[in-house]
Amino acid sequence: MLNFAIEAARDAGNLLLEKFGRITAVTKKGDINLVTEADLASEELIVERIRSYYPKHSILAEEGGEVITVDGDAAWKWVIDPLDGTTNYAHGYPCFCVTLALEHDSEIVIGVTFDPTRNEMFAAEKGRGATLNGKPIRVSATEKLGDSLIVTGFPYDFKQRENFARHLTEFLLSSRGVRRDGSAAIDMAYVACGRFDGFWEEGLNPWDVAAGKLLIEEAGGVISYYDGSQFSIYKPPICAGNGRIHSQMLEVLR
Repeated sequence: MLNFAIEAARDAGNLLLEKFGRITAVTKKGDINLVTEADLASEELIVERIRSYYPKHSILAEEGGEVITVDGDAAWKWVIDPLDGTTNYAHGYPCFCVTLALEHDSEIVIGVTFDPTRNEMFAAEKGRGATLNGKPIRVSATEKLGDSLIVTGFPYDFKQRENFARHLTEFLLSSRGVRRDGSAAIDMAYVACGRFDGFWEEGLNPWDVAAGKLLIEEAGGVISYYDGSQFSIYKPPICAGNGRIHSQMLEVLR
């Protein structure tokens, strides 16, 4: 199933790359959240592929302004984001990806994130580690928040989140730097391979974080809620990191 997920993500990512810079149809699903024709084409490719190879599996995805669910065997569920970083994509900014995960009995067992602009395939299978283009990856060894490069995203309703500005300011003051690239799936993949030391964000959906959760955990990292309790992809917010700075991040977020 991992090879299937890798091939589906690669084909969908190559489709996005073919359309990149040539998008003519962009619609809104909210005040600033966008949908492009590429989102829909990528989703159609992945969903049809799953239906062909695993017709009994259920599917959870989100595009076209609504959540789509394909009913099937509740024990197996594919969680899909056919284009994470749509706003970047629509503006010609090359930071976007395809990300998909497979749940079995409510546990993520496969996670894949493919960045077609860099030809980087992040993949993980439960209990078998995480890889980048087939080579094993690990989270960073940074031990102090002050030496860390942290990444976050801005929820679409950040103006209504009273702690957002405080968290951002405190991380800017207490870390080596904070980045915001506009793709949570890529952010989490970069934590898994050690490019970033930590990640936090509010307001994310299951398809944004499902693959990244497994990537980080299989690469030796830690994920929790802001209070340190066990994280579920179905309920934000999220704090993730290399494990060594996790408690220091939680001190900022509490």
